[in-house]
Amino acid sequence: MLKLLSLLLLLPITTLIAEPQLVKKTATTTTTLKVNPLVYDRTVSAGMDEVYKSVFTTLENNSYFVISEPNIGKNLSHFAKRWGNDYNKNKLDSIRSMVFCNGWYANRISNIDPSMLALCPLHISMYSKNNKTHILFVRPGKIAAASKAHKVAKELEDDVIRTIEIAIANF
Repeated sequence: MLKLLSLLLLLPITTLIAEPQLVKKTATTTTTLKVNPLVYDRTVSAGMDEVYKSVFTTLENNSYFVISEPNIGKNLSHFAKRWGNDYNKNKLDSIRSMVFCNGWYANRISNIDPSMLALCPLHISMYSKNNKTHILFVRPGKIAAASKAHKVAKELEDDVIRTIEIAIANF
C-alpha cells in the first residue's frame, strides 16, 4: 500500500485527471535527438492525424484552449510552383500547428513580468514524414530564464510537456 501511495504522489496531477483517449494507438514513441535545448522535441511512430487529434484533445481536457489550427503544409503547398526545387526539400508529408493558451497561466505571468506575455499564446508545431510525427514546443521556462516570471514559465512548460506526454503515451 505504501508503494502505491508513493507512486501516486510522484505522478503529475494532470496524469490523474486527463480523460482517456479513444484513438487506437499501436506505434512506439521515441525521443528525438536534442538539437536545440530551447525546443521540446518528440517523435511518435504514428501518422499526423492520429497524433494531432490526441494532442489537441488532451490539451483541451487539461485546461488549455486551442485558439487556432494553422495547416502550415497546406499553406506552403500553394507556393510549390513558384519555389520549384526549393519547395519542401525534406519531403515532409504534413506540417501543422496548434496555437493555444491557458488564461490562468497568462494571468500569473502577466502579474509578475508583462514582457513575458510575448509567450502568449503558446504553440505546438508538428511535422510528419514516413508515418512518424514530430512534436515541437518552444520551452517557456528556457525563454523566461532571466525573468522574474521564470518559475511560473517553467511550471507552464512542465505542464504542457506533461500534457503532450499523456497524449502520446499509448503510441
